[in-house]
Amino acid sequence: MGCFPCFDSREEETLNPEKESDDRKQGQPTVSNNISRLPSGRDRLRSRSNGGSKRELPIPKDGPGVNIAAQIFTFRELAAATKNFRPECFLGEGGFGRVYKGQLESTGQVVAVKQLDRNGLQGNREFLVEVLMLSLLHHPNLVNLIGYCADGDQRLLVYEFMPLGSLEDHLHDLPPDKEPLDWNTRMKIAAGAAKGLEYLHDKANPPVIYRDFKSSNILLDEGFHPKLSDFGLAKLGPVGDKSHVSTRVMGTYGYCAPEYAMTGQLTVKSDVYSFGVVFLELITGRKAIDSTRPHGEQNLVTWARPLFNDRRKFSKLADPLLQGRYPMRGLYQALAVASMCIQEQAATRPLIGDVVTALSYLANQAYDPNAAAHGYRGGADKDDRRNRDAARILKNEEGAGSGRRWDLEGSEKEDSPRETARVLNRDLERERAVAEAKMWGENWREKRRQSAQGSFDGTNG
Repeated sequence: MGCFPCFDSREEETLNPEKESDDRKQGQPTVSNNISRLPSGRDRLRSRSNGGSKRELPIPKDGPGVNIAAQIFTFRELAAATKNFRPECFLGEGGFGRVYKGQLESTGQVVAVKQLDRNGLQGNREFLVEVLMLSLLHHPNLVNLIGYCADGDQRLLVYEFMPLGSLEDHLHDLPPDKEPLDWNTRMKIAAGAAKGLEYLHDKANPPVIYRDFKSSNILLDEGFHPKLSDFGLAKLGPVGDKSHVSTRVMGTYGYCAPEYAMTGQLTVKSDVYSFGVVFLELITGRKAIDSTRPHGEQNLVTWARPLFNDRRKFSKLADPLLQGRYPMRGLYQALAVASMCIQEQAATRPLIGDVVTALSYLANQAYDPNAAAHGYRGGADKDDRRNRDAARILKNEEGAGSGRRWDLEGSEKEDSPRETARVLNRDLERERAVAEAKMWGENWREKRRQSAQGSFDGTNG
């Protein structure tokens, strides 16, 4: 896809032409150098005679040829769609503000309307970033932005309505009458959400770092089809020879990668860590942060990491609500993926494309709780050797394979702690071997240099 207009997320932007941002005063790239304000609903009404309600957002004259189009609504239209934002239309609340279910009078389409909380943490900059991002980014695993309203000080976003709510709604604090997600559905959701991230990291140009990957931002369509939402914190990734982008630390506690939280240095591997946390939520049914649990269990990653080292304890990581209805081998494989994603060192985490490969394999294995023995039956074409082999290996270096094999069809009989530690921590072994090889090479070269120097001195002595 085409390139984005250049923008930066360090400072809050304004949608009004009379107010300049700090970035612009300092000569830094902003959300878009020539975007001073979004067209409003009043603009649309004034221009109706000139052709419809679809308007293109202005883009830099020297920027790439990308048309950014979004439907423009008046505040009155959205108030009518949500019955004046009545409580019975209320769906939920996030960092941006409140979300309401509505029905557009013009088309009859059911939509979700997000209304910016003017006293909230996110402001005009996040609003503009979301409009720009979702006008440019289109994928089956990203929520579809229908339009926006920028009347006066009102800021609203209009999305397709997602009937099943968020992943968080189906994982945590379930009412007694609500069925928990089964294993197959959990793997399907994980694979779809990973595909959304893969599109942002690998297909968008330049790459986009989502920065706020969490269970409440994964919305579910019919059939539990996942879509990523809430792009207000999204950030353009590093380009050229840059390894990261530096930015203020934003996101949600419990999901932030440690290197980003400590240094503000953001990479696509920061999203991979957040994905690993959400995948652990899917596997365990636990929240990323849960202050109601005993000390030592409140942080999901801190609680889970020690259990990765003993395969006999893997069943403790499975959500009790599954009631044992999951494939043991599938659990091992899923935990292997999660453990790699939440590695402390960003360089040792896999790329999201490799995670998609592994999870697509897992999602295609239909678990039948009524089947005999382990009940794990392949839903994928068993003759598709290439796909199966690809699922065995997750690359770990930028542009090159790590050589680490994940035994996605390995026997669950190999349950010794030593074997488990070897499988899940092979990266550490590899790094140690590489370091030892480097040290041996350096020592050997030094000895040769000293030997050559000694010979030279003897010859000239």
